[in-house]
Amino acid sequence: MKTPDESVVHGSKARPQDLPALDKLLRDCAPLVAEHGHTLVAGEARVLLDGLRARAVVGQLTRLELEALAPMLAARVQARLAPSMRAVLNLSGTVIHTNLGRALLADAALQQVLALMGSPNNLEFDLDSGSRGDRDDLIEGLLCELTGAEAATVVNNNAAAVLLGIAALARGREAIVSRGELVEIGGAFRMPDVMSTAGATLVEVGTTNRTHSRDYEQAITPRTGLIVKVHTSNYQVQGFTAAVDEATLAPLAHAAGLPLMTDLGSGALVDLSKYGLPAEPLPQAMLAAGCDVVTFSGDKLLGGPQAGLIVGSREAVGRIRKFPMKRALRLSKLPFAALEATLRLYLRPERLVQDLPTLRLLTRNQAQIAALAQRLLPEVATAVAPRFGVEVVALQSQIGSGSLPVERLPSAGLAITAVDGRGRTLEALATALRGLPRPVVGRIHDDRLLLDLRCLEEPALLTSQLGLLKEMLA
Repeated sequence: MKTPDESVVHGSKARPQDLPALDKLLRDCAPLVAEHGHTLVAGEARVLLDGLRARAVVGQLTRLELEALAPMLAARVQARLAPSMRAVLNLSGTVIHTNLGRALLADAALQQVLALMGSPNNLEFDLDSGSRGDRDDLIEGLLCELTGAEAATVVNNNAAAVLLGIAALARGREAIVSRGELVEIGGAFRMPDVMSTAGATLVEVGTTNRTHSRDYEQAITPRTGLIVKVHTSNYQVQGFTAAVDEATLAPLAHAAGLPLMTDLGSGALVDLSKYGLPAEPLPQAMLAAGCDVVTFSGDKLLGGPQAGLIVGSREAVGRIRKFPMKRALRLSKLPFAALEATLRLYLRPERLVQDLPTLRLLTRNQAQIAALAQRLLPEVATAVAPRFGVEVVALQSQIGSGSLPVERLPSAGLAITAVDGRGRTLEALATALRGLPRPVVGRIHDDRLLLDLRCLEEPALLTSQLGLLKEMLA
């Protein structure tokens, strides 16, 4: 008969003195120490022993667990070394998802990063003269060719590009903006705050829904330094509205000796309507309309790394490049390499759909996605049965990251419902999916967990984990 401190399943309870000394545990795990070093393994061993000792004091530790100390320590070391930033499966239905890293880099960009980051490179070295170079020289010609600009520079994101542009062109002076364009983007980045931080005085003109050219003209004074246009890419005002386009504003600004700057935000470099997608304003068109400076993002519709691209006239971009803040905001070598490789893909526009992941995912055919959903249905249904039901459904994807907020892309995927009808049961499944080695991110809507398959190009990344998911749900 088992004594009171024993269990038929788990065996007898362990006492604190039954735990090995730290040195003995490390000797027993010598191969682990040899692989990872004494410092890391000993640190994790101390934490492990402390935790087990606390459980032993209150009678919650069994002798059987003491036999697994070596694998427990190995698991702790592996967990400690595992990166916090991990690859996930984006089945949320948002293609350019800000919280999931935005645009996926093209193979050419990945190869360029690997080739240059593991080797010295000519980031700021002129190979022709053998003297110090300017990193902007590596990419300026390419940006000018693609956009028609006279000059170009890049910084670490588009928020920085806007901040730098206003600071360089209007610091200590007034900057005029339509009240309907005083936007806030993610992270409470508000245009009025940007103006203040840049050292410019904001002058609002017009109303939330209607602004006319006369509003800008009447606001110009000797203190004015800049007119700013902001593309409201993350929301849309409809109905009784009026706005002044860049082609109308440019002559007005230039007649007063003022530069015109426009922020496009999302930053498409090609006409998306050619691919069956809603059109976005292009830097090329803004420059042709007379803008002196155009800013846009590298990691949204352009499909590259996080970067803020600044293109425009030689005089305006020159002022921006020389402004002291520029050095603090400059792009580092890793995204610089990825951006150059991404931009070079645009030299072959006929191949963009194949070569640029962002455009490839945005243009996937609904019928193709639905066919994939049908193929995956039996395996997913088996993995989540009997607690959940699964069906193929038509869905509406969105572009994401503030791009074309009201537009939707016809898509398809799997809808999973809880048999017991409880929301927390569905939440538990969503948590289990996020707990897989390759976390799966869907979305819960109308009491269903939706897995939009638009961004799933390698189904094996999902199906290979379904066995583990079934075990987790058992």
